[in-house]
Amino acid sequence: MKAIIDKEKCVACEECVEVCPVEAIEVVDEMAQVDDTCNLCGLCVDACEYEAIDMPEVQAVETDDIESYQGVWVVAEHHNREVHSVSFELLSVGRDLADKLEVELAAVLIGDQLQNAAKQLVGYGADRVYLAEHPALHPFNDESHSKVLTELIQQKKPDILLAGATAMGRSFIPRVAVAVQTGLTADCTGLDIGEDGLLYQTRPAFGGNVMATILCPHRRPQMATVRPMVMKKSVFDSQREGVVEAFAPSQEALVSRVQVLESVTEAQETARLTEADVVVTGGRGLQKAENFELIEQLALLLDGAVGATRSVVDEGWKAYSHQVGQTGKTVSPKLYMACGVSGAIQHVVGMQGSEIIVAVNRDPEAPIFDIVNYGVVADLFEFLPALVKKIEERRS
Repeated sequence: MKAIIDKEKCVACEECVEVCPVEAIEVVDEMAQVDDTCNLCGLCVDACEYEAIDMPEVQAVETDDIESYQGVWVVAEHHNREVHSVSFELLSVGRDLADKLEVELAAVLIGDQLQNAAKQLVGYGADRVYLAEHPALHPFNDESHSKVLTELIQQKKPDILLAGATAMGRSFIPRVAVAVQTGLTADCTGLDIGEDGLLYQTRPAFGGNVMATILCPHRRPQMATVRPMVMKKSVFDSQREGVVEAFAPSQEALVSRVQVLESVTEAQETARLTEADVVVTGGRGLQKAENFELIEQLALLLDGAVGATRSVVDEGWKAYSHQVGQTGKTVSPKLYMACGVSGAIQHVVGMQGSEIIVAVNRDPEAPIFDIVNYGVVADLFEFLPALVKKIEERRS
């Protein structure tokens, strides 16, 4: 489907051409025409003062028993039976959503030998934990995990389901959304309950230049994934009580065509990017891969992690696991140092939640200086060695 042009009203003013973010509109023979790359964003409708453009009508598909869906669920991610921190962050925002709706907050835990993890989820805010345990569910396998979660949704009918926008979440949550025939909003940065009782899901769009709020009014559950480090986790309460409810998946759900033979953890000297209190990031200002030694040296001194911009990763200077930004990882450390980073919006959306931001750039007009707490206009090849030397002197 694509935007519809009213030939009687169009005057070929080209305002729609100017605002189209995907270049789907052109004026041919004094008439605007829309091609199949149109994504129905609606910007052209707002821009046309002659009201010559409209969106096609979409037939809503109603869920027959939509009122029977209740409760907020968080899919708890874990690795080697250790719960991922994003699950605790989601329980925090899930608690707020559940309280506004006056419903139960539940966590879903799929794997094997996870009783201790279930108790931990209760301490972080879950009223109930649905625990699906079987040796076939460990280690993680997106095919079997998606089948188990689909069966659980079909039986218990949650109103809202949240998951982490991690490698694991991105691999199996979309499969679940397709299986239960509902919508899924990925990489959300904000979640709230509107006056109509719907989940308002906010995420960056068009390269981070627009914040889109998305609704799923006609299907259930309302599903969203959230990047790690976007939400703040609540304080663990060891005295909190909740219900751990066992769920027995069908034999069919346990069958998978994929067998995980080995899981390899990347070896690195510095802290992990999404868990570090300090992140030191290098951009194209470093000029070549060898100069990342300056970033790594400073990160080690500060017990921090090494970050990189997308352009640096595309050049092959650092692995994708170090990329910070819209198409990489989201971080919110206590200290974020951007060295030789210009400050493109796609990078900023991945680190703007940091408590203190320091930038080093020799260009005083660099966009990164618009968001920093402290800016250093200097040649990073002079500043970073001097900073490292000063830190070493202080520590000795």
